[in-house]
Amino acid sequence: MLNLHDTATGQVRPLALRDEGKVSMYVCGPTVYDLPHLGHGRFTLVFDVLRRYLIARGLEVTYVSNITDIDDNIIAKALKEGRSETEVAAEFEAEWWAAMDRLGVLRPDATPHATEFVTGMIATINELLDSGVAYRTSDGVYLDTSTVEGYGLLAGQPLESLRAGARIEADEEKRSPLDFALWKAAKPEEPAWEAPFGAGRPGWHTECVVMSLSLLGDGFDLHGGGLDLKFPHHENERAQSVALGRPFAQHWAHNGWVMVDGEKMSKSLGNFTSLTDLLAKADGRAYRLLVLRSHYRAPIEVTTDTIADAERGLGRLDTLARRMDLAATPSPVVLGEIDGLDPQAIERFVELMDDDLQTPQALGLVFELVGEANTALDAGDDERAGQLGATVVALAGAMGLEIGWSTDEIDVATLALAAERDEARAAKDFVRSDEIREQLQAAGWVVEDTPEGTSLHR
Repeated sequence: MLNLHDTATGQVRPLALRDEGKVSMYVCGPTVYDLPHLGHGRFTLVFDVLRRYLIARGLEVTYVSNITDIDDNIIAKALKEGRSETEVAAEFEAEWWAAMDRLGVLRPDATPHATEFVTGMIATINELLDSGVAYRTSDGVYLDTSTVEGYGLLAGQPLESLRAGARIEADEEKRSPLDFALWKAAKPEEPAWEAPFGAGRPGWHTECVVMSLSLLGDGFDLHGGGLDLKFPHHENERAQSVALGRPFAQHWAHNGWVMVDGEKMSKSLGNFTSLTDLLAKADGRAYRLLVLRSHYRAPIEVTTDTIADAERGLGRLDTLARRMDLAATPSPVVLGEIDGLDPQAIERFVELMDDDLQTPQALGLVFELVGEANTALDAGDDERAGQLGATVVALAGAMGLEIGWSTDEIDVATLALAAERDEARAAKDFVRSDEIREQLQAAGWVVEDTPEGTSLHR
């Protein structure tokens, strides 16, 4: 059984399932007004790994992740650029999915958009008003957090402590600085929906609680997201559900921060200014491997050096795949459906992943198997090498790391680009060399530098 840290209790505990053999997950998705950043990349990879592992264990997973397509930032960008909010959201949602595909993240089973659920949000706010836990002001509708039992659970602080540390606001109509907007009254030049309590638009916290309960039902199994969402966003989702008397998420999981060694992310310094920028310069699998190297609740360092080191790790995996002509395991992987794997390695992998997703040790196990497979090959023990190689591919695949060697033919134009890159490197024209690398990676090729020159594979 998977044991996973629960933010609500502060303990690692079994992930109890509402329905036997089935897992219902909701992970907060992006607000689409800009390019995805490195933190977005980390949380999507963390929960993609969790989802894939649950599938690998034979569970049926329903994975929901929303798109916030109406928000203050979207409105501000639309007004600044003279475009509609719909145009801004559509542009950056497309950028989001392009980045997710480059990372190899499985698409959610459902991707609810906030604007599609406004009717349900209005009904929820009406219910909260009728029950007396919400109140109206001149600029919208607010939830009275003092009426919510246990408010502050996810923050790990009691209500009194949160109130004492809250920022003092000028809004004299709010009963407490902790009270949050369920509905924002209409303003000129902003999109609005008609509601019994006045035209306007929903607050961010209301969007997610309505979408998650609508699609997954009461008492769904797991709610996840980045650590920055723990409070106030997730706490305010939970508060509305408590106020409604509806069971909400039974387990809460949050991943840690992304760090850049105290150095400001800047193109002039060669660092990655966005996830899109990183993926233009590096194999998307390298970021996944970097994420796997750290426990999901610990911070990670994302620099040119850590990404380069991750790419060297990928090189070891890909070298074995080429040496053994290993085929990629169909994604997602279900370990119980694959014959010929090393049973002891599988058992050890499951033990590690069941212990709060110990991916650093699980990845270490994969690299141990790589070494053993190479040793077996050198000794002429093809049978043992075959078992180990298949296990490497399966376990890596269970974490979403595809390493199977592809025998796709390289077209003439691509070979010419690789040759041009070798010429540029020989002439120490590294600017042109990097440009060609980015062009090849954008076309889906993995680019490796070898003593013989540029090596390409899928």
